[in-house]
Amino acid sequence: MTAQQIQGSEAVAPRVPVVPMTEATLLSVLGAVSICHLINDMVQSLLPSIYPILKASFHLNYAQIGLITFTFQITASILQPFIGHFTDRRPISWSLPFGMTCTLIGLVLLAYAPTFGLLLMAGSLFGVGSAIFHPESSRVARMASGGKHGFAQSFFQVGGNTGTAIGPLLAAALVLPLGQRGVLWFTLFALLGIAILIWVGRWYKQRIDHLRTRKAARPHDPLPRKQVLFALGILMLLVFSKYFYIASLTSYYTFYLISRFHLSVASSQFHLFLLFGAIAAGTLIGGPVGDRIGRKLVIWVSILGALPFTLMLPYANLFWTSVLSVLIGVIIASAFSAILVYAQELVPGRVGMISGLFFGFAFGMGGIGAAVLGMLADHTSIDYVYHLCAYLPALGLLTGLLPNTEPYPQKRRR
Repeated sequence: MTAQQIQGSEAVAPRVPVVPMTEATLLSVLGAVSICHLINDMVQSLLPSIYPILKASFHLNYAQIGLITFTFQITASILQPFIGHFTDRRPISWSLPFGMTCTLIGLVLLAYAPTFGLLLMAGSLFGVGSAIFHPESSRVARMASGGKHGFAQSFFQVGGNTGTAIGPLLAAALVLPLGQRGVLWFTLFALLGIAILIWVGRWYKQRIDHLRTRKAARPHDPLPRKQVLFALGILMLLVFSKYFYIASLTSYYTFYLISRFHLSVASSQFHLFLLFGAIAAGTLIGGPVGDRIGRKLVIWVSILGALPFTLMLPYANLFWTSVLSVLIGVIIASAFSAILVYAQELVPGRVGMISGLFFGFAFGMGGIGAAVLGMLADHTSIDYVYHLCAYLPALGLLTGLLPNTEPYPQKRRR
């Protein structure tokens, strides 16, 4: 039984459910994977949060810092589509706790790494953990969506963005006072994530077994293959513009604030927290709004709508830099849930592959962006990087080339 059949079988209501699918059950599963997404992405945000410590301890330049991010994100980028494609055909319930275990090992290695090479190895383990976690947990979120796919993806993703937001604060509280060994505090969160994912894995296995007993419905592909591939290419370019710009913020925002406004490391971490909080809020907004008014409109606004603010950011003072960063984070972050669900609906029955492809591509663009922008900053300046990246949201104009797959957006029921 393929995952295409499994996913397609969601359209056929069972007469005698084997697994209870009450609203409380679905919300508990969504909440569980969202909490684990929080933990996963909190660990990811730990890396850029402690870059000032690693830079001083290992005498790193900006290019080496970018290489750490590149190693982590490119590992996740390459593996995710393959893992998603494989688990579409053969879902593996224990893969989720296994992925978090890889992250746990990476944390321990990061805490004790004596060389730059071992820092890269720790980053690659984070990448492996994320490569397993994202496509599989995205599939679980869709299974537990109750038909509200945009809401489920936003709810799932906001957990990750919340983790990204609180990661710098926890790094400032736990790692900065203790140095590199302070990373060990984060292993407690990883252990909690493993325990939760063991429970999710049991539900996932029961759900897969249940779906295999149901008659498979043939997935409906409303568009010709060439048009689907063209639309996926456009979506990839939009993800490129979003994550290349986000890379300039997540990897170098603290350095930008320290360089331009002479802030302390602790103060810059607070501003990074505000930025990540804005990204979390935007993620939560994008999915439900896409369910309501249509995903293409959300993509239009979330990519192109950030352009005026990104153009103003390099010329702003500290106060307006904070305000503009929050606005940019909210607007641009609302895109990904809409893009992901739009792509999943373009290719029915391939939830794992599409999720892995887009999560992986996003990670890859973030990693390449971090490396390229780091080298550019070494040869020019951090300020120049922000001037250049300000034009990336203009690629949002490409949204006009996407097919209109939702001519009649869902309206509120009375």
